[in-house]
Amino acid sequence: MDTWSLILDGWNTAITPSNLLFCLIGVVVGTVIGLLPGLGSATGVALLLPLTLTMEPVTALIMLAGIYYGSQYGATISAVLIGTPGDSASLVTMFDGYPMAQKGRAGAALSSAAIASFIGGTVSLVLLMVAMPILSSFALKFGPPETVALAILAMLSVAGFAGSSLAKAIAMGLLGVIIATIGIDGQSAIPRYTFGQVELFGGLGLIPVLIGLVALAEVLRQLNQGEKKPLRAGWRDMMINKEELRRTWKPAGRGSLIGFFIGILPGAGATLASFISYEAERRSMKNGKKLLGTGMIEGVAGPESANNAAANGAFVPMLTLGVPGSATTAILLGAFMVFGVQPGPLLLTQEPTLVWGLILSFWIGNVILLVLNLPLAPLFAAILRFRYIFIYPAILLLCLAGAFSIQNRMWSVWIALGFAVVGFFMQRFSYPVAPLILGLVLGPLLEKGLDRSLAIAHGDPSIFLTRPISLTILILAFALFVGPTVLRFIRRKAKSPSTVDAALKSSVLEDSE
Repeated sequence: MDTWSLILDGWNTAITPSNLLFCLIGVVVGTVIGLLPGLGSATGVALLLPLTLTMEPVTALIMLAGIYYGSQYGATISAVLIGTPGDSASLVTMFDGYPMAQKGRAGAALSSAAIASFIGGTVSLVLLMVAMPILSSFALKFGPPETVALAILAMLSVAGFAGSSLAKAIAMGLLGVIIATIGIDGQSAIPRYTFGQVELFGGLGLIPVLIGLVALAEVLRQLNQGEKKPLRAGWRDMMINKEELRRTWKPAGRGSLIGFFIGILPGAGATLASFISYEAERRSMKNGKKLLGTGMIEGVAGPESANNAAANGAFVPMLTLGVPGSATTAILLGAFMVFGVQPGPLLLTQEPTLVWGLILSFWIGNVILLVLNLPLAPLFAAILRFRYIFIYPAILLLCLAGAFSIQNRMWSVWIALGFAVVGFFMQRFSYPVAPLILGLVLGPLLEKGLDRSLAIAHGDPSIFLTRPISLTILILAFALFVGPTVLRFIRRKAKSPSTVDAALKSSVLEDSE
């Protein structure tokens, strides 16, 4: 059978009543899970996997995949409304989504996020269908040196979060990388920066640090400023307007492409995709460095489409190579094994109906998310009408429960509370939080890639320059980092002759007078 006939068979499988029902259940459950800080899609899929063991394989996988991308949007709701990212991938959306909520535009931010997520899901689905065999061979060429180069490219985007001081941003980025090294060294098995504390052997954990630095620190800051007045915007004010809708399309398109191609790289993930998308918006916008972070809809649409597209892209290496592209797809890989399905190069020929049925269910799930969440966005935003003295205890309870649920012990709660104090003083003294979190996210990726690359090359660092893909990425990273400075220098030089001419002309006029 040709590819289009297989796709049609997959579509017929995806739209059966039972599969549609369980896709709906997965999406709704995933949204609820995403709302709760600390749980995330990986935890949700792991918790509900045992409930699917009696189902048909394709139905079970459709439901688990629905939980995956449903939780992405659920995490966005909490990130926008209360400045508490339910998952690390929604952190970047918070940078502009939460300021929009503070301005009374929470409904617009959530609507834009839903539309951008749908665009990201649709674009990535088309790319997934058309180019999966090609992309799988490309992903095979993407080894540890290329991962290191990609991490360096992302780290250099720290300039986009610099605010008033690039030095502070770089310092925070390096601090994030250092914090990420706490725990047992993967190569030597030697404890690092643990100070004899057994609890630190496993590291600090990204989610408790995130909860403390972002959510709890924001609560402390708000309490320090006194009680805020609740939002008094009307129902119509919470809905997205035509201008905001117009400004959603282009960032969503760019984010979709960035997210998909980052998502297909094993280990990269949706968080990295959303950071790179945000940096792309900063560079594409006029005065983007000043405007992003103040409540711009572009800062919501780009990262949202990127993290949803990356979630779909992560299925490429899993389905075609048997290599998970993220923590959640690693659990889904286990689900495939439980149902007796072996992902890999032969999967498309051995189980075409299951593969295409699963892939096409992604689009159906995104349609369900759009239909459910567009009309509900103003309703979610109405939460901000309550007095904040009632909202803050709920936020604290959610955050601490989320931190505790990660390992079911108080250690994670103490980490969150400790970093809440750190985050509070960082905000007070104008140290940007985003570079620190970027360093935390990229630290393990950078370290593992560096160790493996040097092991492959027997300690020769020139491996990063002798491989075409890694060299290209490094050149691009260098160009993006020094490019703005060079352009400013060229413009200054170009203006200087005209300035001299103007001075000479004024001098001549004065002499003639």
